[in-house]
Amino acid sequence: MKVGVFDSGIGGLSVVKSLLEHQLFEEIIYFGDTARVPYGVKDKNTIIRYSLEALEFFKNFDIDLMIVACNTASAYALEELKRQAPFDVIGVVEPGILATKNALKDPNANILILGTKATINSKAYETPLHQNFKNVTAIATGLFVPLVEEGLYEGDILESVMQHYFSDQKTPDAIILGCTHFPLIADAIKHYFDEKSLLIHSGEAIVEYLENHYDFTTTFKTTQLKFFASENPDALKAVAHKWLKL
Repeated sequence: MKVGVFDSGIGGLSVVKSLLEHQLFEEIIYFGDTARVPYGVKDKNTIIRYSLEALEFFKNFDIDLMIVACNTASAYALEELKRQAPFDVIGVVEPGILATKNALKDPNANILILGTKATINSKAYETPLHQNFKNVTAIATGLFVPLVEEGLYEGDILESVMQHYFSDQKTPDAIILGCTHFPLIADAIKHYFDEKSLLIHSGEAIVEYLENHYDFTTTFKTTQLKFFASENPDALKAVAHKWLKL
């Protein structure tokens, strides 16, 4: 089984990492739209247009499934992608919501959603979660995206940005990393709050979703990886080799 993974930049590598760990696919083709990252500050029509252009890219490959590893694109472009794709298309928002509901049974649990401005404004996480949970807070933390793109996974700059966003937030029971860039700074976020806070990120959520909705009768000890980017693919490959330990 072959899968295409699409993200606005390098963040979707966090999804690829989970897919590799669970040995679900024979081949993974990754495309990062690095020339136009971040998507989270763009309007809906632009996000849809960029996403459809990524779909055209994946039509050049014989894939069985496309994973939209960008929360912003999942929030705004998923339905249009499904309408136009000749293969299955799955976003990361629905799996993240399901993973949260499966992990938390207390309706009074405090949930903190982190995402780009566009994702938070869409209320793609908030609205469904309010059906089960009373205390849901969402914060647009878009500055995290360029920090991750620059490889700043720790240090004083990241600490200052977290202080800027989180200074008035109490420790949540669960933190939804509503952007696939954020797992790359997950350790720093968890340390800022409390080691007991549950982190929910798209990589593990999408694996849980896939295993519940598809029949994976075979696992692959080795997976062929192909990396593409709309700008500076060598930089993307370098991050992939470091993050995925290839």
